[in-house]
Amino acid sequence: MTTAAGSAAWVVAAVVAQGLVSRFAGPRLPLDLVLVVVVALALRRGRVTGLLAGSFAGLAQDALAGSVLGIGGLAKSVVGFLTGVAGTQFIVTQHLPRLLVFALATLVHAALFTGMSVLLDLQRFELRVVDLAYRSLVNGLAGVMLMGVVDVLPGARERWRARRGALRRTRFR
Repeated sequence: MTTAAGSAAWVVAAVVAQGLVSRFAGPRLPLDLVLVVVVALALRRGRVTGLLAGSFAGLAQDALAGSVLGIGGLAKSVVGFLTGVAGTQFIVTQHLPRLLVFALATLVHAALFTGMSVLLDLQRFELRVVDLAYRSLVNGLAGVMLMGVVDVLPGARERWRARRGALRRTRFR
């Protein structure tokens, strides 16, 4: 699977999963899986992928939510681009820096989305700091877990086959 197709598949999977989870958990769910995937893609593949994934993901979410088309796309694309730039300028391989990047991306996304909505006089938001901090923490933890799984997966099949072969060799001796 090519890089573009893989990124698109991750974004589509995140949009579908976010829709299913929010349908069962309610609209006040503090987890934004789509933002987490956009930030993870930007960290793994750079600023251009972050920008394109953010645009695609945000527009898809806007279209499915029935809101003004473009606000979510712009907010997620800016966050994806900035995260991609930060990922190339700083070492973001350990858990704590990744947690901070995901949390800061959540804060920037909330500021952009809320700011554009208020400027366009679409909605009035009561921005509560406690809710925003909780959302940042949840997205940060989900992002660290996702990046951990993505880091482990590429060699998992080979490790499983090697372990299975070693067990066979010891069983027949």
